[in-house]
Amino acid sequence: MSALLHVVGTVFLAVAETVGALTVLVFQLAWGTLRLQMDPMEAWRNLYKVGVKSFPIVVVTAILVGAIMVIQTGQLVAEFDAFGLLGWGAGFATLREVGPVMIGLMFSGRVGANNTAELGTMKVTEQVDALRALSIDPLPYLLVPRFVAIVSMMVLLTIVGDLTALAGGALTAKVLLGVEPALFYHSIDEYLKLGDFLNGLAKALFFGVAIATVSCHYGMSTEGGAVGVGRSVNNSVVASAVSIFLFDYVITYVLK
Repeated sequence: MSALLHVVGTVFLAVAETVGALTVLVFQLAWGTLRLQMDPMEAWRNLYKVGVKSFPIVVVTAILVGAIMVIQTGQLVAEFDAFGLLGWGAGFATLREVGPVMIGLMFSGRVGANNTAELGTMKVTEQVDALRALSIDPLPYLLVPRFVAIVSMMVLLTIVGDLTALAGGALTAKVLLGVEPALFYHSIDEYLKLGDFLNGLAKALFFGVAIATVSCHYGMSTEGGAVGVGRSVNNSVVASAVSIFLFDYVITYVLK
């Protein structure tokens, strides 16, 4: 029993330490963002790397998400001959839930892992210590630009993904079910509300904050050389995925 309590206590303290460190870091990053304490060139480089480089995979992911939603919804719609509701059924699930979550998971795997690996490599090769030796604070120079880039591009790419998913859904509905795009988009315009779209954007905002904070934390806390970098990347991806689903549950419950 004492051994079990020791293990439980150790795990609890480790989780509490990580949550505390993430909480402190997110406030530091938010405060630095509000005060515009960042290196402009580093911010621009990260905006390009995070946003432009992620654009193709987001578009492909969104098209497939829209197509899958139409295929899933189309079975029920065809059974009841309610093709006028196909756009609403596919769009509702895409805008509020599937789109932001799928793009968030893709973002955490591509952008979050890359950010952790870069920062972790800089940490174990003592580049971060060299910045401090030159009186350069790593927070505004390295972390705040990445935080701004990840959060802003997560929101913007979710908007692009939503529009692309609806286009992919309309194309799939036409090819597989013979539903005209005009009827598909009329269903979206008639039954979907602005709140459905904003619900997904709220999730994307919090997902971006989670991915940026988690990846920066694990990157800057990397130890142990190349093995440590790999361990940090793995922990970052897992923690980001857990954070995405946790925020998804909370936001869905609050904004239901």
